[in-house]
Amino acid sequence: MNRRNMSKGEKLVMVYRASGEAEALIIKGLLESNSIPCLLKSNAAPSVHMFAVDGMGEVKVMVLDSVADRAKKLIRGGKHGRD
Repeated sequence: MNRRNMSKGEKLVMVYRASGEAEALIIKGLLESNSIPCLLKSNAAPSVHMFAVDGMGEVKVMVLDSVADRAKKLIRGGKHGRD
């Protein structure tokens, strides 16, 4: 994450809810390869829950609010998030 944007008070928003760490890492790679930094947020340690049971292994993909629309388009398969 860009510290400059965070210091300006720009908030993080969830753009994707993955059922596990492996899926979240794929989405993270897609976003970062398109110059969109992101964070993964989970309530459980990855080694504890290898799969999601009632959302326990769920991982949220978070990006800065200013790039959230572009990130969502990329995740949906939009051409470089600019269509």
